[in-house]
Amino acid sequence: MAETCYRHPNRETGVSCSNCGRPICPDCMTPTPVGMRCPECASQRTKVVRGVGEASLLSGAPATFVLIALNAAAFLAEIATGTGGLAIRGSSVVQEFGLYGPLVAESEWYRLLTGGFLHASLIHVGFNMFALFFLGRILEPSIGTPRFLGVYFASLFGGAFGALLLDPNALTIGASGAIFGIFGATFVIARGRGFDAVASSIGVVLLINLALSFGAANISLGGHLGGLAAGVLCGAAIIAGDRGRLGENRLAVELAVLVGVALLAILGALAIA
Repeated sequence: MAETCYRHPNRETGVSCSNCGRPICPDCMTPTPVGMRCPECASQRTKVVRGVGEASLLSGAPATFVLIALNAAAFLAEIATGTGGLAIRGSSVVQEFGLYGPLVAESEWYRLLTGGFLHASLIHVGFNMFALFFLGRILEPSIGTPRFLGVYFASLFGGAFGALLLDPNALTIGASGAIFGIFGATFVIARGRGFDAVASSIGVVLLINLALSFGAANISLGGHLGGLAAGVLCGAAIIAGDRGRLGENRLAVELAVLVGVALLAILGALAIA
């Protein structure tokens, strides 16, 4: 069961004060260099804590690290079934699990999911996992793991839909759709919660990556745009919940919206495959 803000008992939240641990809603959050703090702790002088190790890092964003591990394991499987070295050329894993419209149309629906965990090169997987590491440690602690996973997979399926929409006959792989969705959701949520400095930084990086997507060879523009659109929709739903527009059971409604975005993307992809 979700916790409620200690100052606003009718508001569910997945965020706790980094100092005292009390659950806080967006109206009670104060961003500090050491995380979100409640109004009382925000007025106190920050204490230096030594000995914070990997356990603290993992506990703040567990899904982020699991997703990175899954993508890394999938890339190792690609290399193991390739022609040698770090190249994935000839990989049976890519052929059997990459996103490919004609085979999706022949009931290989799992490709909508598995294609989002495969990558074309070490640089490809490295760039995407670095972005996930950076963004996940911002977004997951601020919205909670269930919603973070909802945003990630809704964006992944949104990317698959966009890729098939623009080029259903291309073999497409990569987590870029999910990453662009995380970019979009982080931007919308940061802006909606008043963290304009964070939103501006994310927005600049997002615009640069979008610019690189247009006209570049071997890049799925549809995958990037589809993932981004899904992430923005998910972020908007979370902000609507923050502002009390989704009722008392806002967490359940938000999760339902995220699942709905994913299902619409899946149905759309199946319809055009």
